[in-house]
Amino acid sequence: MISLCMIVRDEEEVLEQCLNSVAYLCEEIVIIDTGSVDRTKEIARKFTDKIYDFEWIDDFSAARNFAFQQATKEYILWMDADDVLLKSDGEKLARLKESLDPSVDVVSMLYHVAFDEYGNPSFSFRRNRLVKRVRDFKWVGPVHEVLLISGNILASDISVTHRKADKKKKNQSKGRNLRIYEKRREAGEEFTPRDLFYFANELKDHGHFEKALQQYTEFLTTEKGWVEDIIRACLYKADCYRVLKRPKEEMAALVSTMNYDIPRPEAACRIGDIYKEKGLFQKAIFWYKTAVDIETEADMGFTNKSFSTWYPHLQLCVCYWKTGDVQAAIDQNLLAKQYRPKDPVIMNNESFFKEHRAK
Repeated sequence: MISLCMIVRDEEEVLEQCLNSVAYLCEEIVIIDTGSVDRTKEIARKFTDKIYDFEWIDDFSAARNFAFQQATKEYILWMDADDVLLKSDGEKLARLKESLDPSVDVVSMLYHVAFDEYGNPSFSFRRNRLVKRVRDFKWVGPVHEVLLISGNILASDISVTHRKADKKKKNQSKGRNLRIYEKRREAGEEFTPRDLFYFANELKDHGHFEKALQQYTEFLTTEKGWVEDIIRACLYKADCYRVLKRPKEEMAALVSTMNYDIPRPEAACRIGDIYKEKGLFQKAIFWYKTAVDIETEADMGFTNKSFSTWYPHLQLCVCYWKTGDVQAAIDQNLLAKQYRPKDPVIMNNESFFKEHRAK
């Protein structure tokens, strides 16, 4: 038995598609509205009468905890209005409901948040989505909130898919989050390591690169963050340095990711990119091959599959061609094609190689 808990505000464009994708799997739907002025409540009433108003106080955790308090079923599932369960994932959740061991306290699911032009997930990570109600787990953090969980955790193969919000709404959301952080900082509130990381992200996303670098450095100095956030902070510092045209510091930031774990494919590819831009193709080849050869854990946190699949192969194609190894270049293009068979660059390469051989 599942209670779906959601917090919403002005979600008339996406709420119905979300609820249509998941409502049939839930015995109860709890909607917490934080101040909608559009048709959000009208749409929600098609699915549930458990709609509650909650005064917005610049605190996502407060709203989510209030939602959880209204749930009455054995497990609580949470989603955002711009999320959906695809048909195949709905079927997986239905099977999980039938077979779930009562000892399970938490079920994590993949969250697909970015996609390539073919609709394939390009950036994913895990979130704890389904939790046992009697455990009374709490959300913490006013922004980029996290659910504090413990106990028996099941890593499922179910995925929640994020349906990208329109540009206007996305910009409003980002502006809101940054304002909340700045307001808290001005009030002298002490930031947790997680706060520092996400505050830095908001600053970077708004183009405040120098300020973002300061916050990332402060976050890394605490040495208390989740290792995946630490590695992302190093990568995001590299982003900032690239925009600011500080290549030595960009390289240092990428290399610093290896202070915390084995080389990640993204860092390896970006180091390869730097060498490739300089025409140092043998060095670039080393790093692109490293990206391909790294064996990463399936649930390693943030995952951008392009950096371990088609992208390094495509760059290796270029590098091998530049070094005169034509057959290796052809082979790498074919490997890239396995992942993106209709990619115009890969197809153009294929035509180029055929012409080259015909001469």
